[in-house]
Amino acid sequence: MDSLLAFFTEPLAHEFMQRALLMSVIIASVCSIFSCFLVLKGWSLMGDAVSHAVLPGLALAFVAGIPLAIGAFIAGLFCALATGYLKENSRVKEDAVMGIVFSGMFALGLVLITKIETDVHLLHVLFGNILGITQRDLIEAGIIALLCAVIMLVKRKDLMLYCFDPVHAGTIGLPVRLLHFGLLILLALTIVSALKAAGIILVVAMLIAPGAIGFLLARSFDHMLAIALAASLFSCISGTILSYHFDTATAPLIVVIQAFLFLLALLGTSLGTATRTIIKA
Repeated sequence: MDSLLAFFTEPLAHEFMQRALLMSVIIASVCSIFSCFLVLKGWSLMGDAVSHAVLPGLALAFVAGIPLAIGAFIAGLFCALATGYLKENSRVKEDAVMGIVFSGMFALGLVLITKIETDVHLLHVLFGNILGITQRDLIEAGIIALLCAVIMLVKRKDLMLYCFDPVHAGTIGLPVRLLHFGLLILLALTIVSALKAAGIILVVAMLIAPGAIGFLLARSFDHMLAIALAASLFSCISGTILSYHFDTATAPLIVVIQAFLFLLALLGTSLGTATRTIIKA
């Protein structure tokens, strides 16, 4: 029992692990909430696009001497708006437009990062560095995440209806266009809040997996939110602690745990469906 207790308490003796665990809770909360809307709306590729598109914003923000979060937010929002504009003003389908915009911006970001001498390590940008989180990073991410979480929870019914059936939402008088762009802004902000911890590539998984798990197991949206939050908190906290003991990369391990939980949920629902079919037969 003592060894088991030490397994969980030993990481807390280090200040960098305390910050990492707190950051895990922050990003787990905001990403799990947004992932539910993302899964309902079918915007998984949009999350992928925006997360990759923030890279040139990071590089240009460093050159301009402004906070990296501001540059990332502007670049991510530009990607989302550019995708919407090109979709409405060309014959190219949305998935192709997103692929072109985010791959182009991501490539531009790689060129800028490699040509501009910055103190931002490329691997940390791509895969995150949750163990290197500073107090300032923690406060910055916490403020952004809290703002996003509060807005999404307060407006969850309107956002849920828009994501599930935008035509019906417009019919009953909801401001569909405002909800659309509001969701895009929240997506960009959520990605910015988790960027330093999870990185450009892995933040996509944290924005999709919790909502997908909740979607498989829940019968109502509130239950979906609760399951997504629980799965995200478990994977982020356990992944951070396990990465300390096994000396592995933290963010990838968190994503591996989330993928494992998704497979368990998928297996559980499949077995449940098979059992009910056998009973009815």
